[in-house]
Amino acid sequence: MTFCWDTILQCHTLAMISMYEQYYNKSVISVYYAYAKNLSQSDISEKSKESLSVMSIFFILMCCIIILENLLVLAAVCRNKKFHSAMFFFIGNLAFSDLLAGSAYIANILLSGKRTFELVPVEWFIREGTAFITLAASIFSLLAIAIERFTAITKVKVYGSNKSCRMFFLIGACWVTSILIGCMPIIGWNCINNISDCSYVLPLYSKRYIFFVVTIFTLILFSIVVLYVRIYLIVKSSHRETTASPTYALLKTVTIVLGVFIICWLPAFTILLLDVSCARLSCPILSKSKYFFGFATLNCALNPVIYTLRSKDMRREFLRVICCWGLFHSGRSTDCCMIPLKGSTTLEHCTFKHEQPTTPIMQDCTTFV
Repeated sequence: MTFCWDTILQCHTLAMISMYEQYYNKSVISVYYAYAKNLSQSDISEKSKESLSVMSIFFILMCCIIILENLLVLAAVCRNKKFHSAMFFFIGNLAFSDLLAGSAYIANILLSGKRTFELVPVEWFIREGTAFITLAASIFSLLAIAIERFTAITKVKVYGSNKSCRMFFLIGACWVTSILIGCMPIIGWNCINNISDCSYVLPLYSKRYIFFVVTIFTLILFSIVVLYVRIYLIVKSSHRETTASPTYALLKTVTIVLGVFIICWLPAFTILLLDVSCARLSCPILSKSKYFFGFATLNCALNPVIYTLRSKDMRREFLRVICCWGLFHSGRSTDCCMIPLKGSTTLEHCTFKHEQPTTPIMQDCTTFV
């Protein structure tokens, strides 16, 4: 047994101090990591000397790609008026959360390893809390997209005077709820002064908090799947020509985004559930958790790729943005940046719901393939 009696004595000493007083105590991190991961003081000293691994550098490079990709999505949505609809603002919100996730993961890597033991608990909570906030924002963004799609095909007038209010309410609720969930541990739902309840993967987090978060996220994802099933049933029961409509193609695109999210995050959720259910030190696979979370972060890089492969208009706009960035840095004229998109999809070709009341589908003014 590596965990020593000195650490046990430190735990009892810390337990006599108020939880919030320990937020700025540097010894707390070492004590709780030693207990959760069964480390001796020599093990901690060795970890304090570790430098960035090749895998960590790879993940940092991947996160840089994630940031650039999602900046491209945000630029495309902001620049092109064709994308100034509720649906694409929600996609932009998802891209923004993915961009922040990439940034948070870079910060997490740079503040991990040897730097972990230089942090005080409040800094540790901020490091991990930002990752939970961005994950929650991604899931709630997917829920907002599902709600928007469901509303768009079940209401006769989905884009009336209350359009902006509903859109901003959903986006605002997404971030307020995400911040609340991510801040719960720093507010007080943690395992300081209750070390037996500590997680192995996140040694200052309570196992009950991790179980709560995974349960909430799973229920939300299940609700999203139910909404999409209902949407598909409505689409299939409507006129046959709607299955070839831009809206139906858009529906397939966001469903692919949801499917990719579940595939990427399912291993990480499984690891967190094992962390909650396994007795201390009884699940060796938990020591490999960083690889599962790294794989989950890959989801943030795949969403822009999906938009590019599925949408002709997105592809054209991405190329325009890249072209403009290149021209800006080369000092050439940027007149081509203002050239309107050409193709089969223009505002004149869109068929709106009030023009075709017999179908529950509201056409979107974009081309998906």
